[in-house]
Amino acid sequence: MHYEGDIYRPPSEAYSLIVQVTVGCSHNACTFCTMYKDKTFRIKDAGIVKSDLMQARAAYPRIERIFLADGDALCMPIEELERILDDIKEIFPECRRVGIYSRSTHILKKSGDDLTRLRDAGLGIIYVGAESGSKEVLYRIKKGETPEEIISAVRKAGRLGIKTSVTFISGLGGKELMAEHAAETGRMISEMEAAYVGFLALTLTPGAPLLDDVKAGRFTMLPVEETLDELEQILTHAECLRECILRSNHASNRLVLKGTLPFDKETLLEQIRAAKTDPGALRRFIPRGI
Repeated sequence: MHYEGDIYRPPSEAYSLIVQVTVGCSHNACTFCTMYKDKTFRIKDAGIVKSDLMQARAAYPRIERIFLADGDALCMPIEELERILDDIKEIFPECRRVGIYSRSTHILKKSGDDLTRLRDAGLGIIYVGAESGSKEVLYRIKKGETPEEIISAVRKAGRLGIKTSVTFISGLGGKELMAEHAAETGRMISEMEAAYVGFLALTLTPGAPLLDDVKAGRFTMLPVEETLDELEQILTHAECLRECILRSNHASNRLVLKGTLPFDKETLLEQIRAAKTDPGALRRFIPRGI
């Protein structure tokens, strides 16, 4: 397989075949992230991608899930993505789902007909890093997207029959914007109607521009106790009318939550409140950059 640099995938794609179709992230400006800082974005050669698919076919008797990396690979031209999905369908007829990362803006740039073509070709889920529902937090981290764009993109994909898994980052507002981050993230979860919502906990690795704000006193990291307070506020503000599976099982999370909104909302809130008085409910800290 022709992998370049470190390869990242969502937790739910742990047992998927990872096929790198782009290198790096086309945005690559978020201040909390160092994942693709050592890469210059480009689309990989179609012949190399197909050769990777053929190599995987020779190595594995059955592959039911495939994830297309790197960051926001949905930005690829529709014809190139459709060709890859058609190759997957031909080479791996047993494959049940293909997943991909995307920025919200690239979902919005694709027409409804384009997304329908990708869905019919096998694209089953799009992973979106929303990070926060707060306009101010998104501005400060240089996300380059607005809450309205993120909500519109997730709803657009859902209307066309493509599931979305949306990720938020606990603590991303710091102490300074904790209340706004919590309230607006809960509101976004309520409005976007994502199939899945996941939480990561903010951890910064060397090279993350946000570390400069921490060192200068412009950003104060939340201790675990206040992260739990924030999670409680987020869920309190989340009023989902449609079923949404919620997870906080990434390695960065100290408290593992698993449930379905709106049905399990009170149970999840009780688990958070219990964890605030019982440190034994928390996992040990695992250093992990987001």
